[in-house]
Amino acid sequence: MTRDRILDIAETGILAKGFTNTSIDEIIAEAELTKSGFFYHFRDKTELARALLQRYLVKDDEFLDEIFSRGRELSDDPLHAYLVGLKIFAEMMSDLPNAHPGCIVATVAYQDKQFNDEIRALNREGVSRWRARFLASLEEIAETYPPRIDTDLVALADMLTVAIEGGIILSRVFDDPQLLSDQILNYRSHVRCVFLGS
Repeated sequence: MTRDRILDIAETGILAKGFTNTSIDEIIAEAELTKSGFFYHFRDKTELARALLQRYLVKDDEFLDEIFSRGRELSDDPLHAYLVGLKIFAEMMSDLPNAHPGCIVATVAYQDKQFNDEIRALNREGVSRWRARFLASLEEIAETYPPRIDTDLVALADMLTVAIEGGIILSRVFDDPQLLSDQILNYRSHVRCVFLGS
C-alpha cells in the first residue's frame, strides 16, 4: 500500500509539474514517510519513473482490454465490434468529472532527456503495443471489409493514439473534457468511412 501511495503521489505531481519539478522530498512529505521509507521501495528517482511507467502501461492495457472486449461481446463482426469499442471509449472519456489528468507516456516522450535509455525503450515498447493492438483489429476488419480508399493500416492504428493524446492536450488547454471524447468519435467516423465508404 505504501508503494502504491508513493506511485499515486508521484504520478499526480509529475502529470501536473513534470518529472524534474517533482522532488523526492515533496513525495516523501505528502506520503508522510521518512527518506529511508521511500528508499526502501525505490532506489532512486529513475527506479520510481520506471515503476510509474510500468504501472501506467499495465493499467492502460487492462483498460483497453476491457473496452474492446465489451465491443466483441456485443458484436461478432470485427468492424462493428471495433466501432462499438470506440464508442464505449469515447463515452467513458466524456464521463470524466474533469479533463483527463494527462499521460505518463506523453510526459516521458516530451521530457525524454530526463530519462535513461531503459525508460525511453520501455515507453517505446508501450506505444508499440498500442500500435500492435489497434493494427491487429484493423487487419482483421480489412479481411472482411477491404478499405474503400488507399489506407496505410499502421498509420490508421497510430491515428487512434494521436487522437487520444491530442484530445488530452485539447481537453486540458480548453478545460473541456468533451474534446477528448470528440477526437475519439472523429477517429471512429474516419474508420467507418475507410471500410464502409461515405
